[in-house]
Amino acid sequence: MSKQTLAVPQQLAGRRLSALDRWLPVWIGTAMLAGLALGRFVPSLADGLARLEVGGISLPIGLGLLVMMYPVLAKVRYDRLAAVTGDRRLLVSSLVLNWLVGPALMFALAWVFLPDLPEYRTGLIVVGLARCIAMVVIWNDLACGDREAATVLVAINSVFQVVAFSLLGWFYLTVLPGWLGLDTQGLDVSVGQIALNVLVFLGVPLVAGFASRRIGERTRGREWYESSFVPRIGPWALYGLLFTIVLLFALQGDAVTRNPLDVARIALPLLVYFAVMWGVGLATGRTLGLGYARSTTLAFTAAGNNFELAIAVAIGTFGVTSGQALAGVVGPLVEVPVLVGLVHVSLWAARRWFATDPHAAPLDQEVRP
Repeated sequence: MSKQTLAVPQQLAGRRLSALDRWLPVWIGTAMLAGLALGRFVPSLADGLARLEVGGISLPIGLGLLVMMYPVLAKVRYDRLAAVTGDRRLLVSSLVLNWLVGPALMFALAWVFLPDLPEYRTGLIVVGLARCIAMVVIWNDLACGDREAATVLVAINSVFQVVAFSLLGWFYLTVLPGWLGLDTQGLDVSVGQIALNVLVFLGVPLVAGFASRRIGERTRGREWYESSFVPRIGPWALYGLLFTIVLLFALQGDAVTRNPLDVARIALPLLVYFAVMWGVGLATGRTLGLGYARSTTLAFTAAGNNFELAIAVAIGTFGVTSGQALAGVVGPLVEVPVLVGLVHVSLWAARRWFATDPHAAPLDQEVRP
């Protein structure tokens, strides 16, 4: 073993959270409050945002998501994706957690906690069907998860979302309640609309991120790309996240502030859902011997939800002022602070459960000849 290799832990075991990342809960809380205030005191803002829609997608929200997603996807080392796709334990466990356990758990929680509120209950079930394709890459990155694994799992979720969302909506809102003797409520969702959401929220920044790395490495080299270009664009992911949160909370700020008890009732099953899914994901990864980075990636991709799609579906199917839409908006109200908190739990668990330093740079990625 060379002296250079031995020196790596001292030289590079410092991928610490920046000041912006360390104070992320404060920035996110401020963005939520700003969005709620805008929705409450500037009611015309929601109408203005509604007029800026193309194909059911809000252009300002789409812009915020593009800005949020691009830096993270530009960091991915796409030449390592083959190693991720070859890990069948990771792929199979992710599919099971996302498309079998997650929707079933949300269905059960919605009926347990909201048996007398059918609109909110339906909204929660829709949230459970919309598997995460966007913000999870932010949480995974902050928790020092496997960035390439997160990209692969997000891509798989995107494909399954186009194929399975409408079918699962029909099953959980019509078929399964009928079998159990419960109330039924159908869900008419266009596969084309889902595909369009996936294309905008994932496809565009994915292509841009891949092109950036390809062109940057070919013209200036990997050293320049990762030491100069990536740090320069990195903070824009959080800027885009905060901008998106402000707009989402502005859309139903009035409904949230007028119905605090309803919001609390919707929030409770969501809290249980995020905690259970994340815990099961991390425990599954540890049991399968995936290591810290991939275990935490599995946990966050299982716990996160695509609230952009859930809100779009709820508004398009039931109306912008519906209880289903309100449940969709409460989703990120709970998800964002909970998953930010779980980032810190992950970093703690890395040392306690995995006996590793999550901030230490992996040797195969950071050591260069």
